[in-house]
Amino acid sequence: MPANIKLIAGSSNLPLAKDIAKSLGLPLAQTNFRRFADMEMFVEIMENVRGEDTFVIQPTSFPTNDSLMELLITIDALKRSSAKRITAVIPYYGYSRQDRKSSPRSPITAKLVANLITVAGANRVLTMDLHAGQIQGFFDIPVDNLYASPILVADIRNNMAIQGKMPSDLTIVSPDVGGVVRARALAKKLDADLAIIDKRREKAGESEVMNIIGDVQGRHCLLVDDMVDSAGTLCNAAEAMMTAGAKTVSAYCTHGVFSGKAVERITASQLVNVTCTDSIAATPTVAASTKIRQLSTAPLLAEAIARIGQDRSVSSLF
Repeated sequence: MPANIKLIAGSSNLPLAKDIAKSLGLPLAQTNFRRFADMEMFVEIMENVRGEDTFVIQPTSFPTNDSLMELLITIDALKRSSAKRITAVIPYYGYSRQDRKSSPRSPITAKLVANLITVAGANRVLTMDLHAGQIQGFFDIPVDNLYASPILVADIRNNMAIQGKMPSDLTIVSPDVGGVVRARALAKKLDADLAIIDKRREKAGESEVMNIIGDVQGRHCLLVDDMVDSAGTLCNAAEAMMTAGAKTVSAYCTHGVFSGKAVERITASQLVNVTCTDSIAATPTVAASTKIRQLSTAPLLAEAIARIGQDRSVSSLF
């Protein structure tokens, strides 16, 4: 491990930052985060970072605007402290769903956030399972987009394999047409069948299941998505598949946003459980839920950070 690596943890997901530091065998740099009376943020780096390779660990999750602003201010502090290189480690990239003009006179906020991070002084970005791959092109700096699929696949095999073999009645389900590529890749790795939920979204945050493409009758179904926000899509999909004769329905996702009444919906739904990664820190409500599980991404992120620090390939991880 290069001696000149510095890890700086934001406040958005401190447990994950600590786990990454532990995996790397490095301490977290001393920082001072505070607010003025009007809630204006102040960030001070309490260690010398001149000429250092610095990594700011800060998913831009709820409260999204505060987390993003804290990331930008921290990057600026490092830039003005003469850090050699600044890598923004953003396990969950907020505003990623606004990646195109979905209606007249609407913004492309994912591009705006990319501009802000670049102008603040970041030299590269390390993220995981972007909502849309083209967001990498929104940056004019290098972007390493990691995939959580190896973590999810390993967990599925550990929980569902019988004498080393996956059950023949397993079906991977994409909750919408846009997630077919992700679901198909996972189904291929697990040698499972594929089904697709055809849904119609009337407005943001609401969805209605219209049809199931594929056979789910008498099968164990695993819904796979990049994120779960309000959980409306998952719960509606689970109900539709159970009505169509599925044995069980579970869900796997990378980013557990779980906003609003998501946990209540999951608890009351026909989902056996929802498994996500720790890219977003679990709230007390999420942590207390018996239907939600979190998988650690710290080893994966730590290995990627080590490879960046050593100028080695990151893509070869996959």
